Amino acid sequence: MSTATASRGEIRLRSLAKTFDTMRALDEVSLVAAPGRFVVLLGPSGCGKSTLLRVLAGLEAPTQGEVWINGRDATALPPAARGIAMVFQSYALFPHLSVAENIVFGLRARGVAKAERAARLTRTAGMMGLAGLLDRRPSQLSGGQQQRVALARAVVAEAPICLMDEPLSNLDAKLRTEMRREIRALQQRLGITMVYVTHDQAEAMSMADQVVLMRDGRIEQDATPAEFYARPATTFAASFIGTPPMSLLRLTQGAQGAEVAGAPGFAVAPANAAGATLGIRPEEVTPTDGAGLPVRVMAAEFLGAETVLACAVGDGAEVMQARIPGHHALPAGTTLRLRLPPALHLFDATSGRRLPEPVRETAFA
Repeated sequence: MSTATASRGEIRLRSLAKTFDTMRALDEVSLVAAPGRFVVLLGPSGCGKSTLLRVLAGLEAPTQGEVWINGRDATALPPAARGIAMVFQSYALFPHLSVAENIVFGLRARGVAKAERAARLTRTAGMMGLAGLLDRRPSQLSGGQQQRVALARAVVAEAPICLMDEPLSNLDAKLRTEMRREIRALQQRLGITMVYVTHDQAEAMSMADQVVLMRDGRIEQDATPAEFYARPATTFAASFIGTPPMSLLRLTQGAQGAEVAGAPGFAVAPANAAGATLGIRPEEVTPTDGAGLPVRVMAAEFLGAETVLACAVGDGAEVMQARIPGHHALPAGTTLRLRLPPALHLFDATSGRRLPEPVRETAFA
């Protein structure tokens, strides 16, 4: 296999930076996306994920660094020469053109022969469930159908890489769920590399092979969804992934070991963990009649299959959440004890970086 074939669909970003006036939107970003991977750029508004996508697409020039696509340096190449397709948040459909004309517009602009355009249109429309809608205008389509047309326009280019900038943000919750399944299935069927921007961690966790969490123009963590959930690299990652997110509690020195601030007498970790930040997933704690962390219920939210409790720990210095299966009618002020999991997450209180996790021994039960 040739190098060009082996690297088809591969993306390598090397020390990318992008500055707008005095604002540094990207700061030393390096990233590898292997061919055929579904990569999600995740993060809050202003973290740099859309800027990174635009630099990758060639819509913005980097201030420094290199963009390698399909095994060649594409840093200075225009968008049309990069061998990529893109789906925008706004869909960008031409209202005066039919669905068929919208889908093949890019092929026509690139001078693809009429017979080839027709063959690709038939193939793509069938794949996307649009065969019966080709004569309609965008205004005659539902939101989900318009999204499919935008996807079809990208797919018909038969590029090995597809970029998507928050393509589902204009859809309602039910349709978003349906469309993310369709997009993931499409990507797997075509075997293309997809880079997908979102601020929705549910989209990231359910669709991605590789999640790249960004913060202030830098990559906070680059991992699989399972790794993200099991071993968040920082308190920022821990609080961004999970519904509800991980509870983060301050640890202080106690007589028997490290205790949660405000809850003296219940050691949760060895003494050398004092001063660190403790992370606990809400679904990993359970109410107990025996020894456990004392809490006071502040609010209970029934979600059908489970109840989410917001609890004040001890004297209320710290707040944590517990996700308990079933319906639990617990009024505010109810006192409970919560059994903690054997393995805990520890983070440095200053840097927020992950520390080696302690295992709770019997003495801390």
